[in-house]
Amino acid sequence: MASTRRPQYRGGTNGTGSGTGSGSGAGPASGGTGTDVISASKNSSDTGNGHARNSPGAAAAPADNVLSFPEPKGKRRKRILLSTIGIVAVLIAGIVAAAVYSPVLALRTVSVQGTKIVSPEKVQTALAPLMGKPLPQISEQEVRALLKPLVQVKDVTAKALPPSTLQVRITERIPVALVKQGNIFQLVDVDGVQLSTTKDASSVPLPVIDGGSGTLPKDLFQAITAVLGALPADVLSQLSNASAASADAVQLKLVDGQSIVWGNAGEKELKARVLAALLKVPADPKNPVQVYDVSVPRHPVTR
Repeated sequence: MASTRRPQYRGGTNGTGSGTGSGSGAGPASGGTGTDVISASKNSSDTGNGHARNSPGAAAAPADNVLSFPEPKGKRRKRILLSTIGIVAVLIAGIVAAAVYSPVLALRTVSVQGTKIVSPEKVQTALAPLMGKPLPQISEQEVRALLKPLVQVKDVTAKALPPSTLQVRITERIPVALVKQGNIFQLVDVDGVQLSTTKDASSVPLPVIDGGSGTLPKDLFQAITAVLGALPADVLSQLSNASAASADAVQLKLVDGQSIVWGNAGEKELKARVLAALLKVPADPKNPVQVYDVSVPRHPVTR
C-alpha cells in the first residue's frame, strides 16, 4: 500500500533556485543558503501500518496519547475539606432533626421549685398542655404564657432535663399587706396585686392597710405598699397596720402599740435600715419608746 505521507516544501529566504531541479529533493538547491525545510505529516490511516514504520529514513510518529497531570495538592485538599464539611453538616442536621421530633425526649415530668403561695400542683396543671411534647420544642416563652393566669407568679425560668423532665423555677410575688374587704382580707404585693385571701388576719404576719371607712385612694395605697415593700421580713412581721393621711404622711404601727412616723416614700431603703437598727436597741423600762420617727433618716428620733 502506498504511503500517504506527503512532502511539503517551505521556501527559504534565498531568492535563487528553489531546489526543485535535479537531485534527490532532500537537500538545498545548488548555490542556496540551505534554509528550505521539508516537513512530513502522517494521516491516521498510517497508524499501525508496518510498511510506514519500516520505511527507511521515516521519522517516528508521535503517539496520540493524552498526558494526565496530577491534581495540585492545594486544590485536592480544598476539595476534600469541602466534602468533609458537607458530610458533617448533613449528619448534624439529621441528629438535630431526630432530637427535635424524637418521642424519646417527650415531656413526662414537670418539677416545680420556689413556690410558697401557689401550690406546685397548680403549676403542673397549668403546664399540662405541654405533656408529651419533645423537650427541644418547649420554649420559656411558652411556659410563661401558660403560667400567666397564676397571678402569684412574678417570673419563671424553665430548664430541660433530658430525657423527659422540665424543671420550672418560680419567682413569686411577695405579699406585703392585708387589705380588708368586707369580712375577708386580701393579701397584696407592692404593686397591689391580690395574691390570695384569708378570713383570719391574725394568721398572716402582715400589717393591715387601714383605709378608714371608705376606699383608699390609689396614690395613698401605692405610697403605703412602696414603704412596706422596702421593709425586711423581720420588721414587716412586727407590724399590725399601716395608714397614710397623704402620700407624704405614711404611718406604721407595731403589734405592741408603738408607732412609726415614716413620712414620704423617699429614701425608703435608708429608712428601713435605720428602723431595723432602732428596733434592735434594748428597751428601757424606765423610759419606754412609744414613737420611732424615721421621716428624716439621718437624724432619727425616738420619744
